[in-house]
Amino acid sequence: MSEIAWNKSRRDFLVATAMGGMLGSSRVSQGCQDQLLEAIHSVELQSGDLTAVIGDNTAYQEHRAGYNGVWALKHRDASKSLFVPGIAGLNLEHILTGAKLSDTATFFEPRNSPMELKVLAENSVELFQPATFASKVESRTRFILTPPHYLDMEFTCIPRSEIFSQGYMALFWASYINAPEDKSMYFLGGLDSQRDQWTQLCTQFHLDQSTVRHRKDEMHLAFAEDGRDALFKEISRLRFDSPFFYGNFEELIWLVMFDRAEGVRLTHSPSGGGGNDLMKTSNPAWDFQFIVEKPKVGEMYGFKVRTVLRPRCSREEIVAEFEAWKKRQV
Repeated sequence: MSEIAWNKSRRDFLVATAMGGMLGSSRVSQGCQDQLLEAIHSVELQSGDLTAVIGDNTAYQEHRAGYNGVWALKHRDASKSLFVPGIAGLNLEHILTGAKLSDTATFFEPRNSPMELKVLAENSVELFQPATFASKVESRTRFILTPPHYLDMEFTCIPRSEIFSQGYMALFWASYINAPEDKSMYFLGGLDSQRDQWTQLCTQFHLDQSTVRHRKDEMHLAFAEDGRDALFKEISRLRFDSPFFYGNFEELIWLVMFDRAEGVRLTHSPSGGGGNDLMKTSNPAWDFQFIVEKPKVGEMYGFKVRTVLRPRCSREEIVAEFEAWKKRQV
């Protein structure tokens, strides 16, 4: 997609995006413009050091169907996108209620339910998903790109049906990292006897003690006994104390911060994004969950995430970045 002139009107911006920046608005009729607006399934945003492509569940060229969220995220100093081409980061993958998830469509319910993309501003896009076919959860995910190197995600959802027999609703996001040399997630935490220690999570294989809970998280999620294996069922002995993690990518870090610890869980897979034959390695998944206990029909739930893709820095700077953002959330 060619670079978009950000001083265009919103309509011209959308039309240019739909046509890949190849047609000027003066050459497109009003009726054709309306059709183009209805056809938009992905948008490229650029701000500061970052270029992001946000998209819905639609397949496009090499991008696979179902991989909503951030189709690509590239820093000007990187040689490639942070996320594996053809799939995505910050991908809304699962909705969990404790019900059986044996069939693939239900297991990946958000990927298989209709989703609409709306451009809110030149740096902001929203993915709206009407009530999904099984869990009946309606959601809005807003992405905001801010200079020099921030991508924010604001998520809200509303349960539309009383189907939470196990007393919880959990949502799961996957981020498939593009063949980093270091597959680890780093956070402040540790074992029961350790607190606020820099801790490395790099599971040895898929489904190996994959999910890390907050220190105070004692919630037990019940699952159907005949359901399939999943990362969110495999609990690590490690705990996190502060709601953020980071990983290394080329000469950059990707820092992911949450506006709360309650309900948040971190999840890792060394190979969730498949393999990279050229690099002779696997693509790890740096994932997270958001859990609501005893959800009520018609109530709105949500949380905020700030991600930072920037040149590597000290851990002191990482903590300072988190603390500064945390203060602004009060």
